Amino acid sequence: MWNPPQYAKFAAPRLRPALDLLAQIDLESPAVIFDLGCGSGEITALIAERFPTAKVTGVDSSPAMLEKARELDGRLDWLETDVARWTPPEPVDLLYSNACLQWLPDHPTLFPHLLETLSPGGIFAAQMPLSWGQPSHRLMRSVLETGGPGGTPIGQPSLRESLARPWVLEATDYRRVLTPVSTDLEIWKTEYFHFLQGDDPILEWVRGTGLRPILEGLSAVDLEIFLSRYQKELRRTYAELDDGTTLYPFSRLCLVARR
Repeated sequence: MWNPPQYAKFAAPRLRPALDLLAQIDLESPAVIFDLGCGSGEITALIAERFPTAKVTGVDSSPAMLEKARELDGRLDWLETDVARWTPPEPVDLLYSNACLQWLPDHPTLFPHLLETLSPGGIFAAQMPLSWGQPSHRLMRSVLETGGPGGTPIGQPSLRESLARPWVLEATDYRRVLTPVSTDLEIWKTEYFHFLQGDDPILEWVRGTGLRPILEGLSAVDLEIFLSRYQKELRRTYAELDDGTTLYPFSRLCLVARR
């Protein structure tokens, strides 16, 4: 379950990568656009402003997020469905996805499928956080493995196994599977330096995204044990700076592929 208010606590730093990706889309007047994993719809509305003649549809699996999206802009179309099983009803000129596809499995099959739903010359643009290997997320997994009483694991093995899979492949993997079905492909990585304010801002950031499987997958007792240990490890790893902010370096993988 997505928590829109929690996710929105860091709306500004989450918006920047989405805008950076949108700026790289070289299309003059696309007619059909889908925003995959649209969340609460802010980016979808900006896409509609950028391409005012297009039919723009936001796609998401979260009813809570889509409720916020409809409140934001009732003029756009909103579709509740599982992106992993979705196929557009017509050829698409732009498939845009900001911080969504990392949640879905089997990218070597999914990404070529998405590209093949495009009209000739259409663009598939995606941004995915490279968070799996950074300290905040490594600590999630290590606390689950050894954070219980006496260094025991916390929660069920299935939860730890689900988090062991890297969420995003290497750039070379995406190049290998997308090159045969694209006429042009750009892949790059950007590291953002977020200076966050407030108490335990890293914990608050991940509560809205990467920590969700743990928040939902642990019992109340296990979750209390986990959060106590995880909070301590985050404070040790991400020290507060002299000005009261906390630096959170965050890298993202982006790609733009044209059919």
